[in-house]
Amino acid sequence: MDALITGLTEWFTVPLQFEFVRRALLVSVVAGVVCAVLSCWMTLVGWSLMGDAVSHAVLPGVVLSFMFGLPFAVGALVFGAGSVALIGVVNRTSRVKEDAVIGVVFTAMFALGLVLVSRVPSQTDLGHILFGNVLGVSDTDIWQVLVLAAVVLAVVWYKHRDLTLYAFDPVHAHALGINPRLLETLLLGLLSVTVVVALQAVGIILVVAMVIIPGATAYLLTDRFERMLLISASIAVAAAVAGVFTSFHLNVSTGGSIVLAQAAAFTLAYLLSPRQGVLRRGLSARRRRARGRSSVTAAP
Repeated sequence: MDALITGLTEWFTVPLQFEFVRRALLVSVVAGVVCAVLSCWMTLVGWSLMGDAVSHAVLPGVVLSFMFGLPFAVGALVFGAGSVALIGVVNRTSRVKEDAVIGVVFTAMFALGLVLVSRVPSQTDLGHILFGNVLGVSDTDIWQVLVLAAVVLAVVWYKHRDLTLYAFDPVHAHALGINPRLLETLLLGLLSVTVVVALQAVGIILVVAMVIIPGATAYLLTDRFERMLLISASIAVAAAVAGVFTSFHLNVSTGGSIVLAQAAAFTLAYLLSPRQGVLRRGLSARRRRARGRSSVTAAP
């Protein structure tokens, strides 16, 4: 027993002796919390595909920022917001449905980013852009993540009631004098900034998971939105810690480990949730059938 406790203690304490692990843990936790909070609204509004679109559409902006020596957040924000605006314009001015427009825009932007990557100097590592480089974050990167995260959380805290009403009943929100189009724009803008926050942790390809999985998992566990926010953020923090430490000990992708930890939490909720779990509902249905057969047998 003592050996087990010692082993667990060392599993957590040894990595923390290294500064790059502490930096990675900080960035991963902050990015995870911001993504988890926003993912609750993404889940309720049904914008999972929009999160995928924005996460891929920022690639050209990131590459251009590298080419011109700018912070990658600048280009990512420009292209993220631009892609959202472009999707809205094409959707309103054509007969093409929104899901098709999203698919066209984000694949075109991602392809443009790949073309630009092929033209930039060789020192630009495509792997770091696509899969993140949380173990190599600089002081500038950390401050960028902290500032952007603070902005997103402050706006969400200030507008959370309006955003929640919009997510549940946009018609009622409009009747109360709230502009749904303005809230939609605000939510999409927050999504763009959140994607930039998470890029350092998991990269462009996996960032969509961080803005979907925590909220979807919490949605299976509670019917109250405030509790959903807390559960989602808790899942994100636990997954960030588990992912960073697993990455250190097994020498595997940090971003991939974080997302797999979130996916594991979703799987457990999907199977074992007290109300929505598949296994729980299956057992309840079996008990009802058994009671039905018993009542039929007992009848004269």
